[in-house]
Amino acid sequence: MEPKKKSIFSRIALAVTALALVGCIAWLAISLNDQKKENQAMQELAALDKKEMENEYQQFANQYSEMKMKITNDSIIAQLTAEQEKTEKLLKELKDTKANNAREIARLKKELATVRAVLRNYVIEIDSLNRLNQNLTEENNRIKGQYNEATRRIEGLNSERESLSEKVAIAAQLDATGISMTLKNKKGKNTDRVSKCKTVQVNFNIAKNVTASNGMKTFYVRVTSPSGTVLGNAGSFNYQNRSLTATMKKSVDYDGQELAMSLYWEVTQSLLEGSYQVSIFADGKMIGSKNFTFK
Repeated sequence: MEPKKKSIFSRIALAVTALALVGCIAWLAISLNDQKKENQAMQELAALDKKEMENEYQQFANQYSEMKMKITNDSIIAQLTAEQEKTEKLLKELKDTKANNAREIARLKKELATVRAVLRNYVIEIDSLNRLNQNLTEENNRIKGQYNEATRRIEGLNSERESLSEKVAIAAQLDATGISMTLKNKKGKNTDRVSKCKTVQVNFNIAKNVTASNGMKTFYVRVTSPSGTVLGNAGSFNYQNRSLTATMKKSVDYDGQELAMSLYWEVTQSLLEGSYQVSIFADGKMIGSKNFTFK
């Protein structure tokens, strides 16, 4: 082949190679940008979740302060003070924790559920005392002097019903406990390998809550893969003024008693090895979250 022709073919080959390299670089740039956006969205969601937890801790601390101002029982005041100090300490730990520290956030979320349950008991107890005070006041109109000690004990507990309703609303938030995520193969048996998984099963319990409203409730389960993407698409729901995609959802008639739930998702995409986050939502709140690692 003549040298001139060889030179032309060489230039063409170099041009084709250069175009291929440019295409690869462009594809990588787009992929990295998409991944960056997904990671940023996850970070924003984690920050929102952390902020909501901080707000709840602060609300609970304020609730204790308000309740102490409306009672005169020294024993109950001492108990409320101790719980308030514990709540404020946990709030400080949460503020000092980074939003991407999943293990510490999970611990503080579990502590938050405990704080909420304790506050709920005090709200119920004080509400009972308030109703008792009303009955004693009516009785005292007929037999004055017989219930002076009881009247002093519950003095100041005649708070407005609307204010009490707000406290009960906070205590009425549902809690998802015992969260588990199980992978099942095509025979319906449990497996630890994502490559063999055909069905994802999520189990959890809704704790007993006599202060929660009864009736039909829809529970949304959101499973996030190690890459930050959400598995499946079972519709959307609102959370923190945002519309999020659910992996699974189920509507049940809730009566305030403990409720065991199981939801299933048939695998429609390749699963990755690594850590999966299971988050459960109801009534516009995140009521439980847990991480699971699979090979």
